[in-house]
Amino acid sequence: MEGTSKPPCGYRERVTTPGDEGRTELAWREIVEHYGERPVLRDGVPAPAPEPEPVAEDPYEVDDPDEPDDEIPVVERFHPPAAPPFPVPRTWQRGVAWSGILVAPALALVIALFSIHVHPLFGWALVVWFVGGFLYLVREMPRTPRDPWDDGSRI
Repeated sequence: MEGTSKPPCGYRERVTTPGDEGRTELAWREIVEHYGERPVLRDGVPAPAPEPEPVAEDPYEVDDPDEPDDEIPVVERFHPPAAPPFPVPRTWQRGVAWSGILVAPALALVIALFSIHVHPLFGWALVVWFVGGFLYLVREMPRTPRDPWDDGSRI
């Protein structure tokens, strides 16, 4: 091959690389030169400085931020309603089933976290208590006939 050959004009030539500041500067200069209309200035006379606006008092300014705001009467403060009572199961069987759903996994978690050695029969009893409670509650669910066109989206 003789001398230096000119690379083909492809994608690589059109891409600006981080070391190629000349092309980047030219691109920015072109953007700035063609951006909007330039303001017309008077011949050598600087534009007059704008007058400062009068400072108005802020009606929301607090005099002392450490002082508590006593302007709100006690009557207007929000008091949340009393919490509803804790629901009690209708029958003792439902109570045992719900405690199997809630207590058995919690007890198993405590045993596992603290590495407490228990008899394997106790672990299986927790599993049976959980599964049995779940199955009992599913069996006791109300069985109402559903409309075949009802997709369950009613509130």
